[in-house]
Amino acid sequence: MVIAIIALLAGLLFPAAQSGLVAARRAACASNLRQIGLALTLYANDHQGAFPCTTHGLPMSQADQAWVYTLAPYLADVDEVRLSPGDPKYAERLANHASSYVMNEYVTVPVYGFSSVIEDYTNRRHLPAPSETFVAFIGSDSLPAHVTADHTHSRGWAGSWQFLLADIQPDRFRTGGANDLRTAGSANYLFADGHVETIRGEDLYNRWQQNPDFARPPSS
Repeated sequence: MVIAIIALLAGLLFPAAQSGLVAARRAACASNLRQIGLALTLYANDHQGAFPCTTHGLPMSQADQAWVYTLAPYLADVDEVRLSPGDPKYAERLANHASSYVMNEYVTVPVYGFSSVIEDYTNRRHLPAPSETFVAFIGSDSLPAHVTADHTHSRGWAGSWQFLLADIQPDRFRTGGANDLRTAGSANYLFADGHVETIRGEDLYNRWQQNPDFARPPSS
């Protein structure tokens, strides 16, 4: 009888403890992103509004130009802030100077035509709607624990939800196992005005269905 009661109590308490751990990790991650958002603002103020560059398109020899290290002078502890609690590759990323967070391709990589830039969202001051512009995401579990895995390929997300899942992890914070769409949980997102939102994976999927190119900064 006593054993049965203990088992029952354990069954009741374990989910609550697990939920509390997930909430604590989500809050710590949001704090990291807020610090990154402040660092991005300070960096932009010192660089005529420009966002830092990522390693997108750079040779391996220039991997030290990952954006999170560009922001290091504006962060209290870059090694603490660059890693998300709950990241299954936390130790690997720590050792390999990688980050749990990836920047939105749209705000770091302009598109060039034959002789000029034809699309450019890389200046914070020129964004029409900073509060609606995604800047940083939690990187996908499938990304390598390497410093060059510091950016998304957002311009390709409209092609498939799987393309998005190759870049970001919309269910980083969850209790229980993952589903096929990675929607059974939530993740934190940093916007260009510095605020952080927690968005459920299911809500992000619905947003993607309504607008597969949602990572593109709004025009107004």
